[in-house]
Amino acid sequence: MSTKIHVCCDALGQTVRCLLSSGQEADITHARALIEGIETQALLADKGYDANELLQTLASREIEAVIPPRKNRCEQREYDRQAYKHRNLVQRLFNRLKQFRRVATRYDKLARSFLGVLCLACWFIQTPE
Repeated sequence: MSTKIHVCCDALGQTVRCLLSSGQEADITHARALIEGIETQALLADKGYDANELLQTLASREIEAVIPPRKNRCEQREYDRQAYKHRNLVQRLFNRLKQFRRVATRYDKLARSFLGVLCLACWFIQTPE
């Protein structure tokens, strides 16, 4: 059993929303649920979120898409490379989450139990010491 963790974080690297999916599902299938109801000026994401439907949704909400295009895209588009460098906040968040052994090894059999542990780990990360 494999599980993907989808996380949306703010400009400070603090978790805004977490979702789980099976490991075989594409990242883009959960993009809309991940950003729904969140007000922002820009969305930074990796190539897994490069899809015309998401780009159109972001444009309609007047959100700048800072998503590098895939290599196989017929029409390569520009993106803000300087802003994309800040996506390391998400990578650092995942690094901190994986410091929790129960999250890294996924001991829980049920998705709702694992999501609870994940939310608890996010809370610990955000709580000031």
